[in-house]
Amino acid sequence: MLNIIASQLGAPVPTLTVDYLVIAGGGSGGGIVGGGGGAGGLRSTVTATGGGGSLESSLSIAIGTNYTVTVGAGGAGVSGFATNAGANSVFSTITSIGGGGGGVQEPPGPQVGGSGGAGGCDNSGTGFPGAAGTANQGFAGGNGQGTNRAGGGGGGAGAVGVNASSGNGGTGGAGVAVSITGSSVTYAGGGGGFSESGTKGSGGAGGGGNGSQNTSPTATSGSVNTGGGGGGSYTATSGSGGSGVVILRYPDTRTITFGAGVTGTESSPSGGYKRATITAATAGNVSWA
Repeated sequence: MLNIIASQLGAPVPTLTVDYLVIAGGGSGGGIVGGGGGAGGLRSTVTATGGGGSLESSLSIAIGTNYTVTVGAGGAGVSGFATNAGANSVFSTITSIGGGGGGVQEPPGPQVGGSGGAGGCDNSGTGFPGAAGTANQGFAGGNGQGTNRAGGGGGGAGAVGVNASSGNGGTGGAGVAVSITGSSVTYAGGGGGFSESGTKGSGGAGGGGNGSQNTSPTATSGSVNTGGGGGGSYTATSGSGGSGVVILRYPDTRTITFGAGVTGTESSPSGGYKRATITAATAGNVSWA
C-alpha cells in the first residue's frame, strides 16, 4: 500500500540491491550401465558463476514487492534403461537449468542440462558421448567407454565430466566455490560413472554422488541443497540428483519475509549484509521491508 501511495504521489519506490546464488537440482545417474548425472545449473553474482562465465549482475529489488522463488528438486534415481533430469530453480528473473540425467545402455541417451549428463555404453563395445551443459551455468558430461564397459562422469558447474578410461568410471566434473554466505563453499559437482570391472567414478567436488561397480552395486546420490549430480548405476538403482538452493545477500538494514511454502532462514548481520538461505520452495514468494 505504501508503495502504491508513493507511486501516486510521484515519489520513487525504495529499492535494495540483492546478490544471489541460484542452483538447480542435479540430474540422476543412468539406471543400467549408466553415466553420472550432470549438476544443476549455477548462476552467481559473487566469487564465480557456472560454466566458466562472467559473474551475473545483481538485481535491484523494490521494497514491499513479492518476488518468485523456486528450489528445483534433484532427478529421482532409477533402475532400468531410464534417467531423470533435475528441476529448474528460479529467483525473480533468474532461472538456473536442472542438471541432465546420465545416459544408459539403450535410449534414452544422456540429457542436456545446466550441466550435461554423461554417456554410458552398450553391449557391442560402443561408448556414448556425454551431453552438453548450458552456457554460463555448467559444463558437458564425459564420454562412456564400450571396451571394459564404464560410464563417464557428469558435468559440473566448474569443469567437464571426466571420460571413462581403461574400464574405470569417469569422475564427475568439479563444482564451483562461492563465498556468498561469508565462507567459501563448493556447489554443483557432477556424478561419477559406473564401472563393470574397474574402479567406479567418484562424484565431483561440490556434492556429486559416486557411481557403482560390479562388486559395489549401489550408486550414491548428490548431496542435498548442492545441486550435485547422482552416480551412475551398474545394475541396481542410480543415485538421485541433489536438490538445488537459492541464497540471497542484501544490506543488513533490510529484513526478508518468506511467503507460504518457502523454507528459509535469515542470518544475523555480518560484514554489512544479511543472507537468506532458501532450501525448499515451489513457486513461492519472498519480499523485503
